[in-house]
Amino acid sequence: MIHSLFMINGAGDVFMEKHWKSIINRSVCDYFFDAQRKASSPDDVPPVVTTPHHYLISIYRCQLYFVAVCTTEVPPLFVIEFLHRVVDTFEDYFTECTESLVKEHYVVVYELLDEMLDNGFPLATESNILKELIKPPNILRTIANTVTGRSNVSATLPTGQLSNIPWRRTGVKYTNNEAYFDVIEEVDAIIDKSGSTIFAEIQGYVDCCIKLSGMPDLTLSFINPRLFDDVSFHPCVRFKRWESERILSFVPPDGNFRLMSYHIGSQNMVEIGRASCRERV
Repeated sequence: MIHSLFMINGAGDVFMEKHWKSIINRSVCDYFFDAQRKASSPDDVPPVVTTPHHYLISIYRCQLYFVAVCTTEVPPLFVIEFLHRVVDTFEDYFTECTESLVKEHYVVVYELLDEMLDNGFPLATESNILKELIKPPNILRTIANTVTGRSNVSATLPTGQLSNIPWRRTGVKYTNNEAYFDVIEEVDAIIDKSGSTIFAEIQGYVDCCIKLSGMPDLTLSFINPRLFDDVSFHPCVRFKRWESERILSFVPPDGNFRLMSYHIGSQNMVEIGRASCRERV
């Protein structure tokens, strides 16, 4: 599926590349640079650029371009989601994703990419699994690895890798059990001079921080779930129960993760739009 990955900075320099199936010359990025020059801003670069022999699928995050190279037709959103997972993983490991940090942790970055993709297909993308496989870098571990010649890769298989809940490791214990849910919403609205909503929509996310011992099974319900026009879930959510009962039932990963994202259209939120936006106008 994905043959190569190129990381490009704002100046147009390829500062890192990773190949899985076969080595593709970085000159293939010239097609991407042509599309970049035609775009008015970095966000306007087409996410999919076709070439005579390859497909270039890219995202722009943290002032960097992440360009995946495929030789056959693949679902673009599948590759785009994987690229976002790569950036999220870097931010989880290094606090932020910048060119200097990626260069500083070249070894860890290559180890992560080796585990996240196997022969071009996504394998392990959950933070809990990756942190059991590859220890996050710190000063003491870096010094010890330099002296002993060891790597950050664990010699044992992650505890959750062979279970039916691969996103959560086993044996999690906390002195204080806590679960935090943050609902983040972005409201786009057009309001006339009388205060009436002409058009409004909401793009929302539910981010979680779970610190619970054992293997918790959680249920989250909404007052009016029919307002959601379009939703996407973390793999831990039992989708069949959501379809039948409109209830979120899930065994959560340990730590921070995005449980769901949703969209509410203008036909469902006229009053919400007036209440949320009047203070900003």
